Amino acid sequence: MKGKRLEAVQKLVEASKTYTIAEAVALSKKCATAKYDESIELHVKLGVDASKSDQQVRGTITLPHGVGKSKKVIAFVEAEKEADAKAAGADIVGGEELINEIVSSGNINFDVAVATPIMMPKLAKLARILGPRGLMPNPKTDTVGPNVTKMIAEQKAGKQSFKNDPTGNVHQVFGRASFTEAQLQENLTTLVDAIRKLKPASSKGVYFRSATIASSVGPGIKVNIS
Repeated sequence: MKGKRLEAVQKLVEASKTYTIAEAVALSKKCATAKYDESIELHVKLGVDASKSDQQVRGTITLPHGVGKSKKVIAFVEAEKEADAKAAGADIVGGEELINEIVSSGNINFDVAVATPIMMPKLAKLARILGPRGLMPNPKTDTVGPNVTKMIAEQKAGKQSFKNDPTGNVHQVFGRASFTEAQLQENLTTLVDAIRKLKPASSKGVYFRSATIASSVGPGIKVNIS
């Protein structure tokens, strides 16, 4: 049945055509026929040399309509900031004892981790567990800082982190199939603008080489984001 479903939605997409943002968004919703609320993702090939440190594209963004999924946030903070972290909406809060507990159990039951600068040296023992999963707090993703309330509130509001992969591609969810076309268009435009502003000074030539959008299990739809 899955094969027939995919075959049916693939017929909706002209493989050789590059669609406008409005057309591509509308088509992505039609192609999202799974029994769950599929995510809608942007996949963009950038004109960067990903092997060079000065051509890395990395940023954070809070999309106008979020991404339709609430994040489970863990906050590693000193004792005097635990109450603030809980009040801001953190799902799990603690300090060194919590770190040791995760080291022992290896249990990762959260989507994003934030930490205060004071806690970062103590988090070193978690690097092998969190690092490979992309969960290690990092100032570049606004997940390390003294303002615990602000960090947690932004994450709960749907703040997203993105970066290019080793082949110079950026992959980022920007909504759900249940979103309206207007919401998806606004989110996508905001995301594209954010990526455009991060073009490395040393990157020459065409920056947006190609772009497609797709639902979780739908076909790729070429889209003009230039």
